[in-house]
Amino acid sequence: MQQNGSSGSNGSDGCSRERQSLSFSPLPAATTRVRRFIQERRTLPLPRVMVVFSAAGDTEKPSDAMSSSDSAEDDFRKPASPSPNLTLSKPLRSPLNTQEQEFPEVISLNVGGMYFTTRLSTLRRYEDTMLAAMFSGRHYIPRDAEGRYFIDRDGAYFGDILNFLREGELPHRDRVRAVHREAQYYAIGPLLDSLEEIQPLTGEKVRQAFLDLLPYYKDNLERIVEIAKLRAMQKKARFAKLKICVYKEEMPITPYERPLFNSLRFERSDSEAKLFEHHCEVDVSFGPWEAVADVYDLLHCIVSDLAERGITAEQQCIGVCDKHLINHYYCKRPIYEFKITWW
Repeated sequence: MQQNGSSGSNGSDGCSRERQSLSFSPLPAATTRVRRFIQERRTLPLPRVMVVFSAAGDTEKPSDAMSSSDSAEDDFRKPASPSPNLTLSKPLRSPLNTQEQEFPEVISLNVGGMYFTTRLSTLRRYEDTMLAAMFSGRHYIPRDAEGRYFIDRDGAYFGDILNFLREGELPHRDRVRAVHREAQYYAIGPLLDSLEEIQPLTGEKVRQAFLDLLPYYKDNLERIVEIAKLRAMQKKARFAKLKICVYKEEMPITPYERPLFNSLRFERSDSEAKLFEHHCEVDVSFGPWEAVADVYDLLHCIVSDLAERGITAEQQCIGVCDKHLINHYYCKRPIYEFKITWW
């Protein structure tokens, strides 16, 4: 009995020491629970982490001690799966509609206010074209009030496009350039290739091969227009005149020296060539170049390109530069007077 009493006193001393070792102050709501575990000599359970999901607008209850004590840990933990009580602030997006648009066999078109009717297979004749892509079902095509598919493009030459897609028919010569521009817009490669093999586009390719020898040609053409416009505005005149030098040979030579040289270039040493370098007193100068095409061919290009802009130009030769160079050499480059009429 005494042993039991002694052991009981020792146990009480151990409990008191254990109470002293537990120096932490538990939360008021959990004090009774902790004392019960100590008196029954049971080990304290490990702390549990509770993740609580509540509906939107719910507030945390202060009576729940465990949830309040572990609230700091909740910010660092994410649920493995969403709770059924969790509410979303934004609705989920519906999946995209990837279904291709379907078209009828006969298509009614409104091209810039002009109406056309054709088969769907005609518009899909060539795969790598704009029309085939538009009516592939992958793109949205607006419709007019009558339900026709609308294409925001001038329809003046769309009939020529359809005729080629139907049976390979090419337009009349006076419509070739305009249809070529439309074929470029709709990216119809076979039509572009066919148009470039007939006049006037074939002649244009040959002409452009000659003009490529003069990389400054377009810049000089712009200078002619700007100078003529400025002079006409300053003088309040209907037309303006310019002096333009057009020469083919690289070096100035006299008619007496020409038979001595077989090539188009006049061969001189570098030191001698510098003595002949000069600029004629003109507004614009073209040359030199090496080709069979001569000065009159270039003059024709200048006049026709100005006419394409609606500018009327007349030209006539008024002489040569005749500037003294060295010894008995004089510049023999021809000078042309251009008359630009504005109205």
